[in-house]
Amino acid sequence: MKNIIKLIIALLIVVPSQAQIKKVTLEASGLTCAMCSKAVYNALLKVPFVAAVKPNIQESTYEISVKPGAGFDPDALSKVVSDAGFSVSGLKALVQFNGVKITNDEHVLNSGLYMHFVNVTPQQLQGEKLITFIDKNVVSAKNFKKYAKLTTMKCYETGVMSACCTKTAGTNNARVIHVTI
Repeated sequence: MKNIIKLIIALLIVVPSQAQIKKVTLEASGLTCAMCSKAVYNALLKVPFVAAVKPNIQESTYEISVKPGAGFDPDALSKVVSDAGFSVSGLKALVQFNGVKITNDEHVLNSGLYMHFVNVTPQQLQGEKLITFIDKNVVSAKNFKKYAKLTTMKCYETGVMSACCTKTAGTNNARVIHVTI
């Protein structure tokens, strides 16, 4: 019995570390100088799940390493960039999937995040995949409108699941992020 309990505990420790977001690329807009870039860099380093930040000043991008086992919150990244006086114009993440089936305009729970896949073909995701976030606070207004036409769910406008767009009990008012591949 003790061995079974040890095995269950070991599995609970290992499984979350496998379903992990390891690397994120953030593109900032509104940067006009090296001081602007430094302000965003310093702001990103203050986010609790950020392990390291590697800036690319020419492209206004930041490669962010996520702490192993840490949760990930794209809203936290957007907020610190906004608080520094700039905005996020693009966000991509390298996400680990373990046989996750996706279909267009449906929600999936992975890496502790409810993900709403938009403009995708039905498939099973295995291994590391690069996903693009398409939420209002991380894309241009033009791109947000483009993706809005590709979904029937109201959660795309609000960022929150409601009874009209989920079949999973207990997920009402849960934060859902919108992504594409």
